[in-house]
Amino acid sequence: MLADGHTGLRKSTMAEQKESSVLFSLKELMSLEEDRIKQEEDSKRRAEEDAARARADADRRARDEEEARLHAADEKRRVEEQRGREEQAKLDAIRHAEVERARLEAENAARMEQMKHQQSHERQLAELSQDKHKKRLTWMIVAAGVVLVVGVVGGGIFIKGQIDKQKALEGQLNALNSDKEELDRKLKSATTPEERERLEQEIAAKQAAIEGLKTNQPAPTAKPTATFRGNVGGPAPKPTGPKCNCTPGDPLCSCL
Repeated sequence: MLADGHTGLRKSTMAEQKESSVLFSLKELMSLEEDRIKQEEDSKRRAEEDAARARADADRRARDEEEARLHAADEKRRVEEQRGREEQAKLDAIRHAEVERARLEAENAARMEQMKHQQSHERQLAELSQDKHKKRLTWMIVAAGVVLVVGVVGGGIFIKGQIDKQKALEGQLNALNSDKEELDRKLKSATTPEERERLEQEIAAKQAAIEGLKTNQPAPTAKPTATFRGNVGGPAPKPTGPKCNCTPGDPLCSCL
């Protein structure tokens, strides 16, 4: 009986140990499964975070690239505008230099012509003073020289007037061209049809004004020459003009 009791106790103990071993194994398996599920969730979460980070980086790069493109376009436009202003300044300086050179050449030509006539007049006086019997002819030649000098002076005044008119016209053309170029730049950046139409009308008006000024430019005129009409048989006529150009004390001066 005692032996049977011990045997039953051992069997009960073994059964309990076996049951405990099975429970431990189940717990281990459940723990492993929970770890696997947690790892999968962690991996999924990290993948989602990495994808979100990648999208944010891509969006940031796209914004940076767009900002860089816009900045480059603005810089290019600024450089082109600066270059246009510099080119216009050069053209204005060239036009001004040409007008100034034409004015100086005209003034020099007028002075040279006046000096030539003055020298011719002095030579005639020297030759005529040797022959007192040719006083009448001397007066006629002197009068002719004075009239020529007055004509040259008048021609110089006329040429200067023409140059002043030409400079004024050049100034108006330059101003109109500058306005037209400014309107062209505004037209390129216009955003509405109404603004474009208004700018096109203003550009057409400026162009019409430019063409009108170019059409009305004064044609080159021949330098006026003085003519002398004298009566060979009578006394020499006195020259007319704003003033007398005779040398003080000249006995042959017809202004006396």
